[in-house]
Amino acid sequence: MKTIGKWILLLTVLSCFLLGLSSLDRSHREEDRRLLEEALRRGAVACYAAEGFYPPNSDYLCRNYGITYDEARYAVHYVIFASNLMPDITVTERAP
Repeated sequence: MKTIGKWILLLTVLSCFLLGLSSLDRSHREEDRRLLEEALRRGAVACYAAEGFYPPNSDYLCRNYGITYDEARYAVHYVIFASNLMPDITVTERAP
């Protein structure tokens, strides 16, 4: 009977550990997504300050302002209304 209790305790501790790792991974992925979105916004503002217009697309930012990201992992939604208005920038994680 004592052996069964030890196994249950071990499995409980292991389950809690794995749940914690899963939560940590999810938090890390969300932070990476947020940082990319922030970098794209900062790049757009830098472009406006240096060149007088917001970039026409995210490719322009990548080519001219050194922003890199994993295109297989993230989808960048970059919507510009006019060259003098801040674009709407949203980054989403692609499904694996």
